[in-house]
Amino acid sequence: MKKQDVVITGIGLVSSLGEGPDAHWDALSQPGTKPVVDEATFAPYPVHPLPALSLDKQIPKKGDQRQMEPWQRLGTYAAGLAIDQAGARDLVSDMHLIVAAGGGERDIAVDEAVATALCTTPAEETGPILNEKLGTELRPTLFLAQLSNLLAGNISIVHGVTGSSRTFMGEEAAAADAVRIAAARLSEGRGGIALVGGAYASQRWDLALLYGSGNALWRGPFAPVSARPGDGGFVGGALGAFLVLETAEHAAGRGATPLAKLSGVATDAAHNRPNPSAAAAKALWQKLGAPSGSLGVLSGMTGVPDARAAEEEFLAGFGDAAIRRTGTLLGHGVEATFPANVALGALALSRGGFYPAMDPADAGDGAVERILVTGFGQWRGEALALLERAA
Repeated sequence: MKKQDVVITGIGLVSSLGEGPDAHWDALSQPGTKPVVDEATFAPYPVHPLPALSLDKQIPKKGDQRQMEPWQRLGTYAAGLAIDQAGARDLVSDMHLIVAAGGGERDIAVDEAVATALCTTPAEETGPILNEKLGTELRPTLFLAQLSNLLAGNISIVHGVTGSSRTFMGEEAAAADAVRIAAARLSEGRGGIALVGGAYASQRWDLALLYGSGNALWRGPFAPVSARPGDGGFVGGALGAFLVLETAEHAAGRGATPLAKLSGVATDAAHNRPNPSAAAAKALWQKLGAPSGSLGVLSGMTGVPDARAAEEEFLAGFGDAAIRRTGTLLGHGVEATFPANVALGALALSRGGFYPAMDPADAGDGAVERILVTGFGQWRGEALALLERAA
């Protein structure tokens, strides 16, 4: 069976720069835009904070708002923005839903108590101490109340999206696979329209503990992605990013105007190598057909050293391509970064332009015919998406 073209008809995007396509185009298409950064609240870790949102516009019931954690409200809000831009409110009963999500918010007091106990206990006694804490402090019901698929559930409840639903976990790789699988299902004729995306709330002490203890966070005053020496690290960025994908035939049938064509998504989550690989990304590029012509690149580079080095090696092969490191202005939104950059690519193609430099290392300029979105994450799970102008 011939595969169908997949197009993007709606984007829902919330970041520290604002909400919606117009706010992001206005901010990012102007040279010299500065990042919005909070360096004090979670010191020594800077974050890109969530903007003020009028939640009632997308989550009208106060009871729904109260029972969601902040990252769920952010994702549900962004999903509504995408549905609205696509003009698809009357199609939600047939809309398939694929969400990339992290875990729910944790009990900070318990986490701190466990960490303190482990840090003040002789190494040979840490095992019994941890087992005791697992049995007395970390109750199973705690996690059951905060399942990752609550984001998908809330989107279904608030917006009425009642097609099939899938939730992927696995940080950046989950986000890329969510987009890949949503597009693949539509291309193969298993549905006409889908909603896909994720959300990340950067203003969480539990995430600072999680990623900080893994040396993944940038410490100290803010610096651009390309200018984080030593151990490097990412700056967390509040992001809610959802896409409405449709087959070109389905979009045409209802008179929807595509923003861009999603020509392909390729991912690699190999577990037989310890570090990110430029060679793996090059193989994915070949899988996408390595098209020639004017190319713009929206890089999801995080600033974590090994992943940054691998991606810089990969990007060096693109010569005069216009490369933009979006993490300098938006931060890293983990599960939301890949769909956010796909959204920015679709936005640029729909507006007939591209973005000026976002990072001091950005290079290249001029019109682009297609846009490549990259995702190397913090560790491994390389992913690429290729966008082209809609016919």
